Amino acid sequence: MFKELEIRTKDRIDFVDITSKLKEIVRQSNIEEGLMTVFVPHTTAGVTINEHADPSVVTDIKKQLEKLIPVNNGYSHSEGNSDAHIKASLIGSSVNIIVRNGELMLGTWQGVFFCEFDGPRRRKIYVYIK
Repeated sequence: MFKELEIRTKDRIDFVDITSKLKEIVRQSNIEEGLMTVFVPHTTAGVTINEHADPSVVTDIKKQLEKLIPVNNGYSHSEGNSDAHIKASLIGSSVNIIVRNGELMLGTWQGVFFCEFDGPRRRKIYVYIK
């Protein structure tokens, strides 16, 4: 089953918890055992799995990425978003999640986040489950 999600980000750097959307896709699929791939087809955005119980974790990740890869750092890329490309490369463009008994096999505190680094924008997320 293939599904395309559309998401609107609000800030230049924005982590959006998409866990509930992915759980709904699993429910709709009626797949009991399988694998879900979540892929972001953008070069200045990514996807990651991390803690979603405490929002300060996302705040800390964003702060450290900004510290490591500042917006303006003498980059060669002329569009002014080189930092976003680097951040997206570090985070990655896809995650795989096992589906078992019709549920995503995420840890107790884990959630899936769409990571925007060049927003705000309208973005796509491709989800494939089999």
